[in-house]
Amino acid sequence: MNPVPNAPSLLLINPNTSRSVTALLEAGAQRAAATLPRRVHLRVATAAFGPRYITGEVGAAVAAHAALEAYAQSVQQDGAPSAVLLGCFGDPGLFALRALSAAPVLGLAEASMRAAAAMGPFVVLTGGASWVPMLHRLAQSLPLPAPMLGVHALPRSGGEMAAQPQQAVEWLAEAGLQALRRWPEARSLLLGGAGLAGLAAPLAGRLPVPVLDNVDLALHEALRMALAPPAGAVDGVETGPWTGLGPGLAMVLSGPAID
Repeated sequence: MNPVPNAPSLLLINPNTSRSVTALLEAGAQRAAATLPRRVHLRVATAAFGPRYITGEVGAAVAAHAALEAYAQSVQQDGAPSAVLLGCFGDPGLFALRALSAAPVLGLAEASMRAAAAMGPFVVLTGGASWVPMLHRLAQSLPLPAPMLGVHALPRSGGEMAAQPQQAVEWLAEAGLQALRRWPEARSLLLGGAGLAGLAAPLAGRLPVPVLDNVDLALHEALRMALAPPAGAVDGVETGPWTGLGPGLAMVLSGPAID
């Protein structure tokens, strides 16, 4: 998408190295941006190193570094964005990105959990058992208006489900029924993971509660942030000395705050 002079911009960062996941994020952003009264320029960045799809603690830690590098390289090439969306449901590196960026930074899990909780207690459906304690830890750290009751993890990763979307709908429908039997007080089911983007719609009507798309929820909030007035420069970025950083991140960390 070609930039429009003086148009606000949203930077989508995929901390996975899978470009197919980046394409899912970008397609969702284009659909959401088409509903806005003003044009928002979409920028995308994919992690240059790390896991193809984050499946646990180690991958999330590596992806946090990769997200910082991707942000810095984008800023070095195209300048500071108006807002940033970290496109991983575990939000790796979210607080570090906020410390680095003058623009507001939103996490996929944080934003979608908050939207789900506004409807009442909810359950997350995601891929991979390693995410269960990680997502409980994240939800407990957020000031949600209603609790996340639990996480139902499918045995397949989000990447595997993204590669088989028709079969994934069947897997998720069965998982949703199992989750509701365990947590009958849930008011919604939140699909957790960038790779599950677009799978909520075909599940509509197959389950007795709303099924929410984490990517769609977060993108709408991130686009609203991009249209908001600038928040101003960050208070200050950590100083070094630093060793072995990529050139973009080294530039951001050694220079003045970006505004």
